Amino acid sequence: MERVPEPELMDGAEQAAAYAAADFSASDGAVIMRLGELFSEGLGPRLVDLGCGPGNISFRLAQLRPAPAEVLAIDGAPAMLALAARELECRRQRQPDLPQRLAFRLSRLPDPALPGGFSAVVSNSLLHHLHDPAVLWGAVRQLAAPGARIFVKDLRRPADAAAVEALVQRHAADAPPVLQHDYRASLQAAFTPEEVRGQLRAAGLADALQVAPADDRYLEVWGRLA
Repeated sequence: MERVPEPELMDGAEQAAAYAAADFSASDGAVIMRLGELFSEGLGPRLVDLGCGPGNISFRLAQLRPAPAEVLAIDGAPAMLALAARELECRRQRQPDLPQRLAFRLSRLPDPALPGGFSAVVSNSLLHHLHDPAVLWGAVRQLAAPGARIFVKDLRRPADAAAVEALVQRHAADAPPVLQHDYRASLQAAFTPEEVRGQLRAAGLADALQVAPADDRYLEVWGRLA
């Protein structure tokens, strides 16, 4: 099926509240587990989480052992970052050093002002929100230090409308209507592995990064930059 782009920002109050109430612990935990499988030596001292949303994965990255010295979490939606800031303040009592190691930053890609030199670049479910996917791969080049670990996970576009509806029913049947709507739109806006390989060739990253389908609805991009 042909790709149908969706709005880049998820910044409505209803959306933010729905995402705050939803339980994404299984999928978030799967990202952290996969990072451990792909990069058993660890992710290094400086990590960046692109498209962090309310920070679910960012907080998990900050809790890795050995603890990274810095996690920079970036998103373009103020409502999502407000949720992340609230959670960071709640955790301050139990982890007083956390605000020194984890920072949230409002930014829309491309952003030349973002710092570089990160030992790992992680992104979960950002790619399909971008009207121009090249901005993500440009950000990877901008942010990554030599030898940086790269991991990008995203939805992959189903073959047709019937397959979209089957996935919505399988994975979001009990979700609030706003989340069902967003999930359907996200599946329609996602890329195929073949399209992502073309994006990597255009960005000069095809020799460094691999692309493969994962599970029934995802794709993964991973590797290390020379």
